[in-house]
Amino acid sequence: MSMTVLLEITLKERTSGAEEILRETLAQTAAFDGNESLEVLLDDDDEQKLVVVEIWETTEHHAAYNAWRQTPEGASRLGDISEARLKRIFSHTLAL
Repeated sequence: MSMTVLLEITLKERTSGAEEILRETLAQTAAFDGNESLEVLLDDDDEQKLVVVEIWETTEHHAAYNAWRQTPEGASRLGDISEARLKRIFSHTLAL
């Protein structure tokens, strides 16, 4: 079953360097096995806030991605450019 991850990021500053780190990090995420899609939503009222919407094939694929991010090879520089991050994971739905 697929799952959705929402990653809310508040940047310290919106600079070309910060955008370069975002693009690099998110390109790696999008290319990771099991990632079905990735979209970045920019806040209309605050240019330093954004939400990354990730769709993963399975929770196992996302867990493998998280494990990889904990390794030296997978470490990202998002912590260098963000003042706040909030990750929310949705793997269950409500039937209507």
